[in-house]
Amino acid sequence: MTPLRLVHGAAALAAAGSLAVTLWTGLDDRGVALAFGVLIVLGELTRWSDAGARQAAPVATAGSLSYALLGADAGHPAHHDPAQVVTVVLAAALLGAVPHIWAGRTPTLDHLARRVLTVGFAAVCFQPLYARGLFPAWNGPAYAVLLVALLGLTALCDAVLAAAVAHARTGWPFGPLLREELGGLLGIGSAVCATGAVMALGVAVAGLWALPVFCLPLLLTQLSLRRYAAVRATYRQTIASLARATEIAGCTPAGHARRVAALSLAVGRDLGLTGPELTVLEYAALMHDIGQLSLVDPVPAGATAGLPPQQQRRIALLGGAVVRQTGVAAAVAVVVERQADPYREQPLAARIVRAVNAYEEKTQDAGPEGPLRALEELRLGTAEDYDPGVVESLARVLARPRAWGESAPAAGDGRRTALSDPAPGWVTHG
Repeated sequence: MTPLRLVHGAAALAAAGSLAVTLWTGLDDRGVALAFGVLIVLGELTRWSDAGARQAAPVATAGSLSYALLGADAGHPAHHDPAQVVTVVLAAALLGAVPHIWAGRTPTLDHLARRVLTVGFAAVCFQPLYARGLFPAWNGPAYAVLLVALLGLTALCDAVLAAAVAHARTGWPFGPLLREELGGLLGIGSAVCATGAVMALGVAVAGLWALPVFCLPLLLTQLSLRRYAAVRATYRQTIASLARATEIAGCTPAGHARRVAALSLAVGRDLGLTGPELTVLEYAALMHDIGQLSLVDPVPAGATAGLPPQQQRRIALLGGAVVRQTGVAAAVAVVVERQADPYREQPLAARIVRAVNAYEEKTQDAGPEGPLRALEELRLGTAEDYDPGVVESLARVLARPRAWGESAPAAGDGRRTALSDPAPGWVTHG
């Protein structure tokens, strides 16, 4: 059984069992359930997908976790059990996901499966022990620390689930995906956990009026993150437009930079690159041919892989100089400048761009046997020109074309604004 089927199956069993138990025993504290349900619906309605934000529905997630760890309402003990928690959260999440399902914007099944399992885990860890009178004995700071610890453990479980789902969807290595998820917990993930704990404590003392009060800071944080994501998207679009200058000038074939960037990112993922490393790789892959704009006589078909090493280095240095003038990070210019160096002296990103660029040039109008012939030529060149590890990674990526075919940015509606954003078939955060 694949990890994806295991996650979906466990979530389906938990949801079905919880619904059956709730229908059999009835709904306790209906006012509290309705208030948290409305909060989760509103949080899901504001959900969006963005790799940099790390959390697609922070308000809904915080409300779900708060309901799972709620022990009292304005001093009166709460009576809901884990089954009711899962049922309310699932029903509210489904209701709030209707517009997203209708628009086809997000992979809702993975999102709901993770939500059911993480909320169910938190509720099972807290509610039975609280009902037996164990946790109420923890007064003051100790009780708050207990809630934060449970939320931290839940966040770790969610990170493992997210990495497993992404690994199953894409085939990328599990370890780097997990490190990326754990790194995301230091951002808005920590704010979600803190808000969930504070809301549970606030409702226990002040009642349901605490929900909108404590959700407001997280909502403002979400709006700020969306603005940051928009600025980041505009920046990447500017770089992509600049990279197309070589195509407009007739120096390279149409779509060459875009294809090299998409395939380079897939190879980078396969080799374990994450976060800022992928961003540098993306920008360098997009702008790797920009030095050709400085040539008096253009290279035929823009194919630099077959040029003499001296000429390749000259074009690479010219490209690095252009990149430095654009204000892009210096690390990107270094990758562009060193893509013609012997591979043992290159950074990993430069090795990837060099091998992928050569593959793309060798397969251009090469017919059905072009890809196999190009890979064979790259393997023959691993003594000096190409990193053997990168070439074998490229072969693995090409063996599963879906993993890199989805890495290209979407056009038109702008839903995906960068090559390193998650592919539509899976989600990493939320």
